[in-house]
Amino acid sequence: MSLWKALEGARVLDLAQPMRKGMPQSPNHPPFRMALERRHGDMVRPDGGSAANEIIVTGGHVGTHVDALAHVSQEGLLYGGRPAAEVMSHEGFGALGIDAFEPYVGRCVLLDVAAVHGVDTLPAGYEITADDLSRAAGDLEIRAGDAVLVGTGWSRLWSSAEEFVGQRGGVPGPGVEAARWLAERRPRVVGGESIAFEHIAPGRGHATLPVHRIMLVESGINIVETMRLSELLDSGTREFVLVLNPLPVVGATGAPVRPLAVID
Repeated sequence: MSLWKALEGARVLDLAQPMRKGMPQSPNHPPFRMALERRHGDMVRPDGGSAANEIIVTGGHVGTHVDALAHVSQEGLLYGGRPAAEVMSHEGFGALGIDAFEPYVGRCVLLDVAAVHGVDTLPAGYEITADDLSRAAGDLEIRAGDAVLVGTGWSRLWSSAEEFVGQRGGVPGPGVEAARWLAERRPRVVGGESIAFEHIAPGRGHATLPVHRIMLVESGINIVETMRLSELLDSGTREFVLVLNPLPVVGATGAPVRPLAVID
């Protein structure tokens, strides 16, 4: 059967949050800004035509994005024990940057931890455990090389910026135990709905990010953050095709992405 025939009748869900000025983001990164550089009428061609265009300024970790392996180091070392100083310059990273990420099109498993607890959204500051992930997986096998997304329902709070960021109340996410559980299954990539794929305790902010260390530095597993999973969670789908292709910004530690879920 032709690939496009197999896709007939499939439903495509956009898993990216819309990018706009003032959207929720980590305080560790520069904010997203967009402004019209040229408006219609600023220049009019002899035939009456006119064009508008914008200038966009953004960090690589703002909005829905993929973390490159170069994003985090531990004791000065990147994934594979490579000294960060050896591949880092003012132009970015000569290795392990987001341009080294191979586009992913393949099986994805969604672990709906919120559903395990019978809620639409996990409480602020809730630490996801290995048992939570095991219960969410149920009979679904996670194979090496799969993508795995962890559902918390947190993307439902996108319009409440202060609550979403969780500086005071914290953010639900995997703790160290859950991160080890995921890493043992050797996924190609993991992802979630909050701005940091981590359990953020109330009042702690991003003081420490051990899950990033486990995934990026110790295991070589890329992370997708700030995903919009609410519609996917509501659909009841737990296994689907994920299309993931971040912007190939050479030497960058992360880049925006528009993930697509292709479901029956």
